[in-house]
Amino acid sequence: MQTTISSVSMSGYFDVARRVGLNPVELAHEVGIDAASLANPEERIPAAAACLLLERSAERASCPTFALQMAETRHKFGSGVVNILLAHKRTLREVLLAAAEYRHLLNEALAVHVEDTGATVTIREELVVDPGIPTNQAIELAVAVLARHSGALLGEHWKPRAVHFVHRAPPSLTFHRRFFGCPLEFGSDFNGIVCTAADLDYPNPAADPELVRYAESLADSLNAAGVESTALEVRKAIYLLLPLERATVELVADHLHLSVRTMQRQLGLANTSFTRLVEEVRSELAVRYMSNPRYPIGRVSDLLGYAQQGSFTNWFSARFGMTPRDWRNGQLK
Repeated sequence: MQTTISSVSMSGYFDVARRVGLNPVELAHEVGIDAASLANPEERIPAAAACLLLERSAERASCPTFALQMAETRHKFGSGVVNILLAHKRTLREVLLAAAEYRHLLNEALAVHVEDTGATVTIREELVVDPGIPTNQAIELAVAVLARHSGALLGEHWKPRAVHFVHRAPPSLTFHRRFFGCPLEFGSDFNGIVCTAADLDYPNPAADPELVRYAESLADSLNAAGVESTALEVRKAIYLLLPLERATVELVADHLHLSVRTMQRQLGLANTSFTRLVEEVRSELAVRYMSNPRYPIGRVSDLLGYAQQGSFTNWFSARFGMTPRDWRNGQLK
């Protein structure tokens, strides 16, 4: 099943592309996207192609802030039933919960998890597309849009503690610092935003429960997710929960609001299993973390759910045909 996103997720692309001297129609065609579909907010486009389009645009224009400039055009929630629903929820916490509930209508590739640890909250975001698809620009867009929407919802009360990205920092952080207005951490072990619990629970002055109920009645009829999407949702949950040492079958099922039996049955119908998906995600994350020389191998072992580094070394050697140290040395040559 091809993972898709709503074209509205790429809002601002044409304006920014032309501003930096690119031909957006030609670039969209290069990656297999119909420009007419990209311009129509009611259409859906392949998530992998959208990631490639953002990455290629940033490279061609030598503009590492391409995605952030797109996000800067988002002054408020967009149009459409789901965005109306989100814009009028009572708190940012409710917005995030609703975004997860209606994820099939927004961005099938995006996974969001709220990690609540008392006074501090971490909002983690992951983009799950085929291995090898570059996602740096796409994840910056996702995190930046989250920050933009949070600011639109809370105004001066939105004061994030920090923004984190897994990838390396661009040569200049001037635009990033101005956009986010808080400390930045590149080469982190997650993508997302750290804020206070008070931010998530501050009342939204534009909240309208009646409008939300009406929008939900319309969105619910469109939100049915077939069995074929279960494997993708499980993969996304594993991406989020594995570095937190919570990627057990019980906790992943709970994250998806499914019973373990139902989740396993639906995975079976999709010709896969929970164990297989954990192995696939662990391998993909191993490449991500091992490619970052800032991470000691012991830290990578922890992030992949191994209590003992020796167990991680044995798994890695069996999976990649060499020890973690030899693999990293080969990458750094």
